[in-house]
Amino acid sequence: MANNHNSANPKVDWAYRRKKNAEDMKHQIVTFAMMIFLTIVAFIAVGYDGIGESFKIPFIITLAVIQVIFQLYYFMHMSHKGHETPALFLYSGVGVAALTVLTFVTIIWW
Repeated sequence: MANNHNSANPKVDWAYRRKKNAEDMKHQIVTFAMMIFLTIVAFIAVGYDGIGESFKIPFIITLAVIQVIFQLYYFMHMSHKGHETPALFLYSGVGVAALTVLTFVTIIWW
C-alpha cells in the first residue's frame, strides 16, 4: 500500500503527495546550494593567480557540465518517470552537437 498513490482513499493520496513534494523540495534546495557552491568555486578559481590557465579552463568547463546536469535532473524534473522521450531527444541533441564540434575541431586543427 506504500506505493499505491492512486487509491480510492483521498487521505492516502494526500499523504503520498505531501511526502513526495517534500522529498522533491529537499532535492531542489540541496541542488541549488550545490550549484551556488560550484559557482563560488569557479569564481575563486578564476580570481586566484596561483592556478595556471591550462587548469582553469577545463576545470570551469567541468563545473559548468556538472551544473547543467543538476539543472536537467532536478530543476527540469528529468529524473521523474514519464520524461524518457524528452530525455532521449535532449541526449540526441547533445550527441549531435558534440559530434559537430568534434568534426569542426578535427577539420580546423588537422
